Amino acid sequence: MDFVKRRETNRIKLGRVQIGGGAPISIQSMTNTDTYDKEATYRQVLALEEAGCDIVRITVPHADAAPIFGELKKRGVGIPLVADIHFSHEAAIASVLAGADKIRINPGNIGSGDKVAAVAEVCAAHGVPIRIGVNSGSVEKSILEKHGAPTAEALVESALYHASLLEELDFHDIAVSVKASDVPTMIAANRLLAEKTSYPIHLGVTEAGARDSALVKSSIGIGTLLSEGIGDTVRVSLTDDPIKEVSAAREILKALKLTADGGIEIVGCPTCGRTKINLIKLLSEFEDRIKAEGLDRLSLKVALMGCVVNGPGEAREADIGIAGGVGEGLLFKKGVPVRKIKEDRLIDELIDEIKKMRSEQ
Repeated sequence: MDFVKRRETNRIKLGRVQIGGGAPISIQSMTNTDTYDKEATYRQVLALEEAGCDIVRITVPHADAAPIFGELKKRGVGIPLVADIHFSHEAAIASVLAGADKIRINPGNIGSGDKVAAVAEVCAAHGVPIRIGVNSGSVEKSILEKHGAPTAEALVESALYHASLLEELDFHDIAVSVKASDVPTMIAANRLLAEKTSYPIHLGVTEAGARDSALVKSSIGIGTLLSEGIGDTVRVSLTDDPIKEVSAAREILKALKLTADGGIEIVGCPTCGRTKINLIKLLSEFEDRIKAEGLDRLSLKVALMGCVVNGPGEAREADIGIAGGVGEGLLFKKGVPVRKIKEDRLIDELIDEIKKMRSEQ
């Protein structure tokens, strides 16, 4: 937890979660259900919370979709809920009145100054913060013409302009995000934003895509900034199941030691010609088993190594691990061999040992 010195920021509060001001970095995701399908949305919110999500965003296309927040709260949903608003200040106001814990808007696209003022007034009255969200596709025409493209400077100028609209109304309960699908632009924009404001920053690479490419882009963009102390809440945007967004975000935070509850950290060698067990299959089985048996949240470092030549030594910092042999493996703890185990029993016995360690914690 001492690896990164985090940037000092203001702090905002939404429901039970605080953002900025030294609060733990929170993980966000967004439902992809039809907001009007209240049952499907309810199930997905619960699933996201179970996966370790801290904040869930829900799109509100029109004011008549806003009652979803009240419905979810009545059913016992405790995770903070954010209303994602575009164009309609009525939808923003209705969401706050229905129980949304935060709204995400671009003040420049919800109409005239009196509409922005109406949103700020109802948010102030109910203690609801506003996230100003700017991405490369939402920069004002005048700013685009000035910079020639949605550059890092253009994104930040747009975000700070929108913040100024709220500041003029004496509203300061603000978080800001500047996102781009181009990773260098996203990094540069957030570095510049961090220099110019003390508002908490929401990090994300927008429209990152699916699978490997998206995970790499998000890990580089979000991870680089977090390692520099920039960022107070994150979303890994994937064209995929939102649950996977949460898992990816947790892995980024865990890798940077920015969470005290990151779960099991797996150390696995890449395999080579010395590997005589099916380590790839074993590692996949281990990941599935710890999730199925509720062990993935334990604070342990577990190693799965391909051979006994270097395995225990290379993974001596692991709490527990296995190293492969010919049709068998060596169980070790803190680099010290414990016993040999047949290959078909390796994962079973490793899981059993982890359960024992859990009971001892």
